[in-house]
Amino acid sequence: MFSDSLLASHYTGDAHDLLKFGFTLITSDVVKEVVPFGTVLTLPATGSEMNKGAAISYEDGKFTVMSEMVFPKFSILDPTHTFTLPKIQVANSVVDAFSHVAEQYITYPVDARVQDRIAEGLLRTLIEIGTTTVDETENYDARANLVWSATMALNGIIGAGVPQDWAAHMIGMELTALFGIDHGQTLAILYPAMLEIRKEKKRAKLLQYAERVWHIDVGTDEEKIDLAIQKTREFFESVGVKTRLSEYGVTADKIPVVIEHLRAHGMTTLSETQDLTLDVSQEILVRAM
Repeated sequence: MFSDSLLASHYTGDAHDLLKFGFTLITSDVVKEVVPFGTVLTLPATGSEMNKGAAISYEDGKFTVMSEMVFPKFSILDPTHTFTLPKIQVANSVVDAFSHVAEQYITYPVDARVQDRIAEGLLRTLIEIGTTTVDETENYDARANLVWSATMALNGIIGAGVPQDWAAHMIGMELTALFGIDHGQTLAILYPAMLEIRKEKKRAKLLQYAERVWHIDVGTDEEKIDLAIQKTREFFESVGVKTRLSEYGVTADKIPVVIEHLRAHGMTTLSETQDLTLDVSQEILVRAM
């Protein structure tokens, strides 16, 4: 969101040096003071109204920065301020919030029962109101649930003490930078493909996801997992977001370009277990075609 400019406002060095800290924590050694700010939410998606994150886009890519100093002092969440959003941005918001929850939830078990149950409730809520809040732009109840779900998805509560997997987000940022695909759209493309490629690594939590979120209680474990991934893709499509790279005009010959950008930006090992190599990223992109 806009907290990147607030972060840099008191920086006395070369502004370009800040770009070196993409995907890392901006510490007090780099920025010692920021402009205090509050937010009035107009786009429910990123959770910036209740977290420490920001994104910086420039000619070489899109980078994430984090700092404890850029938590808003206050935030106003009035769902009516989101009623004039284009439908595609509402759909992107649904996908982004869903992915935020899933990337903190579908990892591996650590007996974080409270975080799991909150995450499952958020996912179920987004499934229940997703198409409604896209189609009925002034449905206050549906939009209020989207707004609060997006805030809760990335304010640190469900991520406390659990492994987190942001691989789809990191690869997706390269798709946005290279091809201009909306952030939410990149997640709809990559997340189901990533689950398909990584389902053995995530087997236990995928099975839990299938049973608790999608209420899939028949079939073998493999069938339950496959159906849950299929339903995830179908959900993204149901709110109006396409889920294949080819649907955005990206051809297979562009995949090596994406891989080289990941390499250049230090994204050579990703995931909750840091074993998602560039070769695996390539498999995900191929599956996402």
